[in-house]
Amino acid sequence: MRQLSEKQLRASLVNASVRERKELHLPAEFDTLDWDRVEYLGWRDPKTPTIGYLVVDLSSVSDASDVSEASDVSDSDSAAGLVGLRLRAGVVPPRTRVLCALCEDVSIPNEVLLFTARRVGKAGRRGDTIGTLICSHFECSRNVHRLPSSAMAGQDREAVRLNRIDNLRDRVRRFVVRAGADEIA
Repeated sequence: MRQLSEKQLRASLVNASVRERKELHLPAEFDTLDWDRVEYLGWRDPKTPTIGYLVVDLSSVSDASDVSEASDVSDSDSAAGLVGLRLRAGVVPPRTRVLCALCEDVSIPNEVLLFTARRVGKAGRRGDTIGTLICSHFECSRNVHRLPSSAMAGQDREAVRLNRIDNLRDRVRRFVVRAGADEIA
C-alpha cells in the first residue's frame, strides 16, 4: 500500500459524514507505519473503540479494473484510488472463536469481531449496512505475512504466504466494493 497523508486518509472515507471525517483520530503508529507490509490500513479509534476504519488503495490492486475511483471524494488528486470505510465494532464478541473473513488465519492469534459499515450513497442514508468478521485490531496484514508452518503449507511455504497476501487484498477489495457498489463500482 502506498504511504498516505492525514488529508488523503480523511478524504478517502466514502461512507462518513464531514463531521465524522473531522472527528477521525489517526492510529498511534501512523507516522512509523511500514507501508510495504500492509495490504490495507485498519485501526480502531483510540478515543471511541467501537469505531474502526479500513482504508484500501484500489489503484494498487492488480484487478482493480472493475473498480473506478470513489466519486464521493472532494480532493480527487490526493485520494485517487483510495477508498475508506468507517466501521462500527460489535459490542459483544462471539461466544466461540471465529475466523476472520479477511485474512482467514486458521491459527486465530487474536480476537475476531463483527464490524459493520454503513453503505455508500442512498442505501447508507436509508440505514443499510453490511458486516463482516475482522481481526479485532486489524492484524490481518501481520497474520498473512507470517510464514505458515510446514505442516500447514507443505514444501513451498513462501508460495502459500504470497497466496495468502493476494487473497487478503482480494477479500478487502470485495468488501469495500460491496459496501459501496452503487458509488464506486
